[in-house]
Amino acid sequence: MENLSLFDVENYQLIAGVDEAGRGPLAGDVFAAAVILDGNYSIEGLTDSKKLSEAKRDKLAIEIKQKALAWCIASASVTEIDTLNILQATMLAMIRAVKGLSIKPELVLIDGNRVPKELRIPARAIVKGDLKEQCISAASILAKTARDASLVELHQQFPQYAFNQHKGYGTAQHLSLLKQYGPCIAHRRSFSPVKEMLVFKHLAD
Repeated sequence: MENLSLFDVENYQLIAGVDEAGRGPLAGDVFAAAVILDGNYSIEGLTDSKKLSEAKRDKLAIEIKQKALAWCIASASVTEIDTLNILQATMLAMIRAVKGLSIKPELVLIDGNRVPKELRIPARAIVKGDLKEQCISAASILAKTARDASLVELHQQFPQYAFNQHKGYGTAQHLSLLKQYGPCIAHRRSFSPVKEMLVFKHLAD
């Protein structure tokens, strides 16, 4: 169900927005965030995190954490991604984010077209929800900033891959470094470019 009617929304007081970050990259965990906004406080500039500059996202993330009734950021590991697949790992991260909220929501609004099956709370998936619902926009920003921060941390461990620059995405720079150094433990071995690199390395050995 993509659009909620006014009647549907008015039936609920505590509504959590949920979004993910990091489904596409070749490295790093996948993140999800859940946010219940406080109607007494407005936050200017909420939108899809991808439409914001890094500086603006970081500033809004601080404000969201200060003003939200509740928020939680969760993740699923590279091992979980490779074991389950990226879709199921993303659903797992979303469930963890909702369960981690200090206040239990009455309704969960999720960006996209899928609702995690194990979510035991009324939920709706909204395509492009991060542009339509402020609580999802807020979740998008928290998930994105948390994931980017985790890739900066990975850069400290593995500086040769320049994770702080491409954030794990399959850019020409990343693919070139991946070819030069081979995959590290932070790379998703179930993803095609990494998998192909491992096969090539095995054949070369």
